[in-house]
Amino acid sequence: MAKRTAVIDIGSNSARMVIYEKTSRFAFHLIHETKSRVRISENAYENDNNLQDEALERAYNALQEFILTLQYYKVRKVLCVATSALRDAPNRQAFIQRVKQGLQLSIKIIDGNKEAYYGGIAAANLLYLDTGLTIDIGGGSTELALYENKEVTFTVSLNLGTVRLKELYFDNGDIDGAKEHILNEFKKLPSNLKHENIIGIGGTLRALSKMILEKEKVAYQKLHGFTYKIQKQASYFHDILNADEKDLKQLGVKKDRLDVIQPGLLILTQLIEYINAKKVITSGVGVREGLYLNDILRSQQHKFPTNYNPSVRSLLDRFSQNENTQINKYSGVLFDICVNALKLNTKHKLLFLYAVKLSQIGKELDFYEAHRHAYYLLLNGLNYAFSHKDTMLISTLVRYQRKKSPALSHLQKYKDYLPNTEVVNALSFLMSLTLTLFNDFSPGKECKIYFEGKDLCIQIQHKHLLEEKLKDITTGNSYFNIRLV
Repeated sequence: MAKRTAVIDIGSNSARMVIYEKTSRFAFHLIHETKSRVRISENAYENDNNLQDEALERAYNALQEFILTLQYYKVRKVLCVATSALRDAPNRQAFIQRVKQGLQLSIKIIDGNKEAYYGGIAAANLLYLDTGLTIDIGGGSTELALYENKEVTFTVSLNLGTVRLKELYFDNGDIDGAKEHILNEFKKLPSNLKHENIIGIGGTLRALSKMILEKEKVAYQKLHGFTYKIQKQASYFHDILNADEKDLKQLGVKKDRLDVIQPGLLILTQLIEYINAKKVITSGVGVREGLYLNDILRSQQHKFPTNYNPSVRSLLDRFSQNENTQINKYSGVLFDICVNALKLNTKHKLLFLYAVKLSQIGKELDFYEAHRHAYYLLLNGLNYAFSHKDTMLISTLVRYQRKKSPALSHLQKYKDYLPNTEVVNALSFLMSLTLTLFNDFSPGKECKIYFEGKDLCIQIQHKHLLEEKLKDITTGNSYFNIRLV
């Protein structure tokens, strides 16, 4: 089993490399990422798709330095693919051979449908939506993948890319020609391809989401899973499409996107209209993650096992001193018994159980501030298959695990991401009770939990220290009485 695997993606605009480290069979985390804006397709589209010497030299130099990084990290497995620019180029074979001989790196050219598929399985496994339509706007092509119940059911690749449209049309001021090109490519799409939610993959869509995050001053600045309503951003998109370079900078466009943001946004807005989309969900994962998942999940039909979350498992692998199977067992029992008394909904159960399970990961860094460290690790480390709201609730419960309720300032700051205050306080109270009962103390062989009238009765073997600890929780508790028996 390769502990560290590198994935290199040679696109029309950039060459990118990521390095993943496995922590257990299906769990992994990112340990390195780098990219080079090689623009391998520069001036190719106006030269019958032939890659030009200067662009090829940039790409070779970038790959050469990628190899040095791989050696430093002692990577045992490398997956390297090339997409639109190389697959369209008549002179691609000479470059592939040069890289093979000079760098001992094998480049695999993937077709558009395979590229779309990789983006689809990445989103299906690593976003929180069971169904979605991914759109990956690259430099030379645009890929779409429809997935349902975590399985990719449709893929298509269009000859629409930011660099392609820039060189063929935008550089000549022929915006009408660009629109006509787009509409001609749309003929490859099924007429019934409609979806409310676009899952945005690739540099163009991520760049737009970053700009919106900054413009809106969003409280939780996390890109993967960030969602915005298209109608709300319609005027912003209009301004970008009609801006000159100076105005683009004022609108938040970064230097490396100034010349390609308008072609990319034109493709996006035309697609939005075609499929009648209402929202964009930003994906921080794409072809590279899909290629990696295709490798590690090859015996699983490219899906994680049911109820398996790679982020949760990876955090536990790296930061848990020892997993407490006892607390995992009783936290579910306690939730089920208290759900009505606390006026909770069963939909909160799974997130509550995750919070309990992950509550101790901060101790690996510092015992006394463990809850703060755990909060930071979760807020930034629960990268996959959780919505922003899910992540915020889990992290909040862990941050205030020894309090009966979170700070009002915290609740106010993240009000758009958390359930109402009554629900958060009830879950926080239950979290504190659970950890007090089962994290620090052993309940012995026999432990029974039940309600007797308005009293929550806990029949437990060792209770001397617990009686003192429970005073902190029971004081001011308006939910129910707690009695050790």
